Amino acid sequence: MHGLSRLGNGASPPSSPRLRHGRNKNSSAAFGVGVGGGISLKLQEKLGFMIVSAVYRRRGVLLFAPLLYISGMLLYMGTLGFFDASAAKTEVSPPGSLYRSPQVFDKLWPFMDSHNNGSSNLLTNVWNPKLHQVWKPCTLSQEGFTDQLPKSNGYLIIEANGGLNQQRLSICDAVAVAGLLNATLVIPIFHLNSVWRDSSKFGDIFDEDFFIYALRNHVKVVSQLPEDVLLQFDNNISSIVNLRVKAWSSPTYYLQKVLPKLKELGAVRIAPFSNRLAHSVPPNIQGLRCLCNFEALRFSEPIRMLAAKMVDRMIKRSSKTSGRYVSVHLRFEEDMVAFSCCIYDGGEEEKHEMDIARERSWRGKFRRRGRVIRPGANRIDGKCPLTPLEVGMMLRGMGFDNNSSLYVAAGKIYKAEKYMTPLKQIFPRLESKDTLASREELAPFEGHSSRLAALDYTVCLYSEAFVTTQGGNFPHFLVGHRRYLNEGHAKTIKPDKRKLALLFDNPDIRWNDFKRQLQDMLHHSDLKGVELKKSSSSLYTFPMPDCMCKQADVKSASGNKTRLL
Repeated sequence: MHGLSRLGNGASPPSSPRLRHGRNKNSSAAFGVGVGGGISLKLQEKLGFMIVSAVYRRRGVLLFAPLLYISGMLLYMGTLGFFDASAAKTEVSPPGSLYRSPQVFDKLWPFMDSHNNGSSNLLTNVWNPKLHQVWKPCTLSQEGFTDQLPKSNGYLIIEANGGLNQQRLSICDAVAVAGLLNATLVIPIFHLNSVWRDSSKFGDIFDEDFFIYALRNHVKVVSQLPEDVLLQFDNNISSIVNLRVKAWSSPTYYLQKVLPKLKELGAVRIAPFSNRLAHSVPPNIQGLRCLCNFEALRFSEPIRMLAAKMVDRMIKRSSKTSGRYVSVHLRFEEDMVAFSCCIYDGGEEEKHEMDIARERSWRGKFRRRGRVIRPGANRIDGKCPLTPLEVGMMLRGMGFDNNSSLYVAAGKIYKAEKYMTPLKQIFPRLESKDTLASREELAPFEGHSSRLAALDYTVCLYSEAFVTTQGGNFPHFLVGHRRYLNEGHAKTIKPDKRKLALLFDNPDIRWNDFKRQLQDMLHHSDLKGVELKKSSSSLYTFPMPDCMCKQADVKSASGNKTRLL
């Protein structure tokens, strides 16, 4: 006889729902005999009933009976198929795990297309002038400078690595260090980077003679080491001692560690030199950075000539918007997509191509033990490169219509034919260096990524609005340069990619909601256009107040501050 049930009626625990309707007096759950032929229950079924029966025979453990009963029933129903756990799981993909932008576009395109009449004319009034302060370029005090600089403490040789703007960073910091140490700077050597693979020398990208002339009152610069100095090192620059300087070293470090060696040896090398000077340095040293970046470093004549033609052609092709155009730095090259570890809509073929690209460029980095790649989390965190389609939808949501001219600055777009097609549909007035310049004009630049980047840099510099989509050194320098030329305002659209990821992940979003959120994003970019440099920030992006003065300051301090233009 079974022990008393906690239900209070003396009955045994109810039998399985499967047997309840056909139970007779001769059937015994303990022996697992069923109705209609005495089919044996499965092993799990027997085990469940045996445990429950054993517990109820021992009154001391009655408190555990309900728990064991429920466990047994769940096990029983799960075994017999009454509770299918796999069926209970809904096929809902977590946010960001799928590339849903094409579905969003399919829904919103009719609304975008209906606004193709040019009524917004946004490019004529993108920015609110009431929000801006007027800043002007200003430079170091000219007092105390003569035509003759103090006797040099020796020659400084640096090696700049990376692409165009990483080289620019190294050059400007080298000028600052040379001024700090009262050293003669030798025109920087460009390292042949394994990624950029550009063999260009300083004079191929920048105007070397102008560079030397612009710095003449502050830092002495020479094209190469004098023969008598080189002779001391057996005519081999590699014989000159290479000082290993840590990244972001302070001026004090240079004065205490580098200057004594410079005076002792007469010449020193620092290679590599990228990011070897701290952001925070005395004002006179910051002034040298400003002078170098915004004034002394201008592109070589072949680059300037073609870039000027491209800007002029872009303005003429923007007649619908009074010569104003939007420039976009599109980072959707194969290596950028591979490095991001984000997934788009290319399926197994895309996965295979990205695995090969990652292994080719970063050998084993993404296959290290313990490394977990979460593409969906990357997208929601705003780390995925925006596709051309997403850039197009973003700009249309902000209010730019199909009369807006768009210039795309980019390397080789991943699967360009596939991914660029929707952007051309959204913005028919789409241009790039390949459409603004002929093959003959571009021929001298082919195979030289830094020179091609210089063309893109110049066209973007003079656009009415610049869109940065992924960060990097290109926008890092361009945003600051645009502030320098536009009275302190960056005129830059820097989207919140976390918010964009949620918008593009919602195929059910309504056009009015989509448009409202993107216009708020544009307004936020306007508010952030004028920002002062913080102590930990770079003046190459935030030139105020180190390189620029408020308009009133320029007038009141005209005795010791002059415009560089």
